[in-house]
Order: sequence, then structure tokens, then C-alpha cells
Amino acid sequence: MTQRARPTATYILIIINIVVYLLMTIAGGSENTAVLIGFGAKVNQLVAHGQWWRLFTPMFIHIGLQHIVLNMVTLYFIGLQIEALFGKWRFVLLYLISGLGGNIASFVFSPSISAGASTSIFGLFGAFLMLGESFRQNPYIKATAKQFLILVILNLGLGFTGIDIAGHLGGLLAGFLTAYVVGVPNFGQIPTNKKVLSGIALAIIYVILAVAGFKQY
Repeated sequence: MTQRARPTATYILIIINIVVYLLMTIAGGSENTAVLIGFGAKVNQLVAHGQWWRLFTPMFIHIGLQHIVLNMVTLYFIGLQIEALFGKWRFVLLYLISGLGGNIASFVFSPSISAGASTSIFGLFGAFLMLGESFRQNPYIKATAKQFLILVILNLGLGFTGIDIAGHLGGLLAGFLTAYVVGVPNFGQIPTNKKVLSGIALAIIYVILAVAGFKQY
């Protein structure tokens, strides 16, 4: 039996998030609006006026200690599984593309300043839901996908109390589609037609959303 590879990418992403949080704390506090903006939180007007990188940076920024602790604990546990199944680079792509997709959705549907790795984390949930759809005959995948689906529903429920639900849904969809595109060679093959159709859908949906977002401002 081969030993499972160390989840290096998961550790690196967690370290990056923690380092950014510490730098924000030193700079004046992660709940300070000026600090959040300075470090790259999503601010719709600034994105629309050319600071498009604010659709990328928020996935490494957190607002308060509770926010980063909850997200990093979640990232650790789901990252262990997703990285083992997809491999390091596919896992990183899932994290980044999901975060970007979630922030684009937030840009379109949520006027509030926002930040957090939850857009990426929901994308990892989406990747596991893709596994549940593609490999439902596997008892472990089927059971685990159901558990993650329950977590997704519960977290989306919390979204109605003020969490950026648009960002969560956008990340979930991006992760679900991206998982088809990158494939999961450590576990099984995804049909080529599913990969192509998912890639096309991913591009069309998020280009349309981005254009709609820029037209609002």
C-alpha cells in the first residue's frame, strides 16, 4: 500500500492566508476598512474602475480572527481530501479558479465590501459534488459527497444572515465545473465531452457575469 503524499499545497495556502492576516493585523487590524481596501478586498467601484485584481486577492484576505480560523480549519480538512484525489496542481487551480468565480459573482450581485477564502472553499465543495455525480457507484465518494452537500446547504442557509451568499454560490459553481475540466487522474477518468462542455460553460457564465458587473458601474 502506497503512502499518501503530504498535502503540501494545502499547507502552503493556509500559510499564505495566515501570513496575510498577520500583516493586516500589524497594519491596523483585519477589520479596519482602510486596511481591507489596502490589502485588496473586493470593492465593486474600484474593480469597475480598473482594479480587476480585486477579484483575485480577496480569497487570501479575512475579516477578523473568527473568520480566518473557521475558514482555515475548513480548508485544512477538505484540502486533505481534494488534494489527495486531484493532485497538488489541480487542487491549486480549483482553489484559485473557484475563488475568482466566487468573487465575480459577488461583484455582480453583492454591493458590499467582501473578502475571505470561502469562495475558494465552496469551490472545493463543488469539486467533491462533481465526484459524487461522476463516481456515485463508489460508496466512499457517494457518502462523503452527501455529507458535503449537507454542509453546503447549511452554509448557504447562513448566507441569509449576512454572509456573501453570491460569492459562495459563484465559487461552488466554478469549482463544480472546473473539477470536470481539470479531471481527477488519481481516481478515475472524466469523459472528454464532459470536460469540454464544462469548460465552455465555465467560460461563458463567468464572462457574462463579469461584463454584467462592469456595466453596473
